[in-house]
Amino acid sequence: MLKAKKTFTSAVATLLLIGFVGCSGVSEEDMANLNAMRTEVKALDQEVNSLKSEKTKLEREIAEHNAKLEKIAKEKAEVEANLAKMKY
Repeated sequence: MLKAKKTFTSAVATLLLIGFVGCSGVSEEDMANLNAMRTEVKALDQEVNSLKSEKTKLEREIAEHNAKLEKIAKEKAEVEANLAKMKY
């Protein structure tokens, strides 16, 4: 979703720039709008990178928790097996 928005924003900014340059020139307002769009794209890129980092961190934490759960499940099975042997 964010990639699509980034691509769309970049495309719009490029089209605006081409359209304005192709006409009689670029007004200060148009340049300000273009610069604002560029700033927004940069901010969105930073947000995407930040969210990707957070996602990677969370995936790593999930993997660690799953490994612990598997280890505990194996230990539980061993304890139950040992208890069953002791009953006989």
